[in-house]
Amino acid sequence: MSYKNELFALCEGLNCQYRENEPLKAHTTFKIGGNAAVMVFINSEECLTQLIRFMNEKNVRYFVLGKGSNILADDSGFEGVILRMGRDFSHIELTGDTDIYCSAGASLSEVCKTALDNSLTGLEFAYGIPGTAGGGLYMNAGAYGGELKDVIKTAGYISHNGEIKEINAADMALDYRTSIFAQKKDMIITHMVFSLKKGDKTEIKAKMDELMEKRRSKQPLEYPSAGSTFKRPAGSYASLLIEQCGLKGLTVGGAQVSEKHSGFVINKGGASFRDVMELTGKVHDIVLEKTGFSLELEPIILK
Repeated sequence: MSYKNELFALCEGLNCQYRENEPLKAHTTFKIGGNAAVMVFINSEECLTQLIRFMNEKNVRYFVLGKGSNILADDSGFEGVILRMGRDFSHIELTGDTDIYCSAGASLSEVCKTALDNSLTGLEFAYGIPGTAGGGLYMNAGAYGGELKDVIKTAGYISHNGEIKEINAADMALDYRTSIFAQKKDMIITHMVFSLKKGDKTEIKAKMDELMEKRRSKQPLEYPSAGSTFKRPAGSYASLLIEQCGLKGLTVGGAQVSEKHSGFVINKGGASFRDVMELTGKVHDIVLEKTGFSLELEPIILK
C-alpha cells in the first residue's frame, strides 16, 4: 500500500473525500461485501481524470462504482481503490430544447424527473431503475421495452492515457446489457447527453407512475438485491425458466430466489457472497439440466 500517502495528498489537493477500509455492503444495493482498502468520493471530472492518471501511473488496482445496484461484492473485500460516483458528481441540466446533460454520478431516476419537469418524453422506462446514469450507460440499462441506447446522444469518457474524449451513440457498441465501456474497461464514463422529444407532461407522469407501480407490485423491492440476477437468454426469459423448474423460494443461507419474482435473488438477511454464489450456481445447474438453457449472471462480481 505504498501508494496511499500520495493518493491521500492528491485527494486533499482535489478537495475530494476518501475513507480507508470502507465496507462495500454500505454502498451496494445487495448489502453484501467486505471492505475496500480505500474509497474515494468523486466530485468533478478534474478529480476523476487526475485520479485515473494516478492509478495508471502507479499501477494501482481500481474500480468505478456508482450506486452499486448491479454489483455483487466479495466478503473478502477489494484490495485497491474504489472510485465512488454519486451525490458529489451528479450535475443535471437541460441543454437546448430537448437534450439533458448529466454527470456520470447522477441518479437515473433524477434524470427522469428532470425530463418530466421539462415535458420531455423517452426516459419513462428508466424511472425507478436504482442506478446512476453512468452505470446505466455502462450496461445499457433497460426495462419495459426501452433501453438507454434509444435515447443516448453522446458521452464523455476518460481514455487509458487520462484524456477526456467524446463519443457518439453510434460508436458505443450498445447492445443487450453491454456497451463499449463494459467491453474495453479502460473507458471511464464522465458525462452524457440524452436526446429526448417534447411530450405532454401529464402523459409522461402517468407513464412513469404506471411503470413504478409495476415495479412495486411485481418486484421484491422490499429486500436488498442486485436487480435482475440473470441475463435474458436468447429464446426465453430467465424468470420463466427458473419458475418452470420450481425454484421459487430456493434458499442458501440468507440468499433466496424471490417468491415474488423468480428473476431476483434477494438478501433475506445476513446473506453472504458465498450464499449468493452457491444459490445462483444451483439455479444455473438445475435450469441447464431441465431446460438446456445456460443462464448467465447479470451483476458484476467485485472481488
